[in-house]
Amino acid sequence: MERITKLSKKARILGNILVPFIMCCNFVSTSLFAQKVVESPKLKTVVIDAGHGGKDPGCHGGFAHEKDVCLSMALTLGKLIKEKYPTITVKYTRETDVFVELIERANIANKANADLFICIHANAGSSAAYGTETYVLGLHRTESQQKVMERENSIISLEEDKGAKYKTFDLTPDAMIAIQLQQNVNLNNAIKFAGFLQSEFKSIGRYDRGVKQAGFLVLYKTAMPSVLIETGFLTNPNEESFIGNSSGQEKMANAMLKAFVKYKNAYEGKTLTQDHVVIPEKTDTPPIKINAIDSISAPQISSSEVFFTVQIVSSAEKLSLDSPKFKGVTVKEYTQDNLYKYYSGMYIKDLEGAKKYKTEMQDKGFSSAFVIAFSNGERISIEKAVKLAEK
Repeated sequence: MERITKLSKKARILGNILVPFIMCCNFVSTSLFAQKVVESPKLKTVVIDAGHGGKDPGCHGGFAHEKDVCLSMALTLGKLIKEKYPTITVKYTRETDVFVELIERANIANKANADLFICIHANAGSSAAYGTETYVLGLHRTESQQKVMERENSIISLEEDKGAKYKTFDLTPDAMIAIQLQQNVNLNNAIKFAGFLQSEFKSIGRYDRGVKQAGFLVLYKTAMPSVLIETGFLTNPNEESFIGNSSGQEKMANAMLKAFVKYKNAYEGKTLTQDHVVIPEKTDTPPIKINAIDSISAPQISSSEVFFTVQIVSSAEKLSLDSPKFKGVTVKEYTQDNLYKYYSGMYIKDLEGAKKYKTEMQDKGFSSAFVIAFSNGERISIEKAVKLAEK
């Protein structure tokens, strides 16, 4: 008995020493593991594309050509990024007045494993048209957006094969929706960057024409967040006097840099200095997020059935459910990718009903409304929802 008592005493002493040590090791191990898991991505490479070039002058005004304006802003932006972030790799699709095929511009970005692709262009229209707009890949909604897309895509006629290589590029609505489903993360990030750009352009006095979508061939094959910036209308004498001169080009490049800084901070999980609403304006089918169920805080619903609904607003800030932004529409909220998202309507196993309601919401002024789906309180893809509904 005496021996057992002594052994127990030793065990207690050893336990008092080992348990805190083991707990400490576990804490260190867990902390290191957690640190590894939450490590944010880094923006390492950006490719800047100066639109047009060489035998393709682009649009023009009284004295300025688009290819020259774009090249000046592209080189200035690249220099500013490099000065602020020496470790970031900056590549250009062209650095001189040369012609580069649209598909090759995308190839340059893909081969560089770019984290961001920035196309810089100038616009054309009536002499009264003015302002900046930034595009991401998607479906055009208005005739003016279609005209911009057609004008920028028309340069394929200057390529050696007269554009034959692009015949396999499917720009139909169904194909564009499929691309959005496949590249939802890239498209969401592109919209985020586009929003920052438009905000910065507005801050220097430019008229904000919004974030839009269209089927630009130069963006079609890129494998990273990609935007096409229409910096202004060279066909408007006032706009031409601004972006057609070096001082205006430098102001635009500086605005792009500020947007880039905000996007880089957001991309890398750093604190933003300015709140923003990430929602494309005047688009038909904005990106649909899928394969991100783990990051979703599910909406509070009682039904376990598959249901379709219509998302009408996405915001970086939490909004009151009776906010004027909702125009009197009853909404519910869920969160995803650090954004607050608001949807309206519940159509159990009824995709067509949700589509009709989407049209109603667009007519009410929510031009970016689109159909989403839930099952058991989790956001799922439309394809999965349709299959589950059929069962």
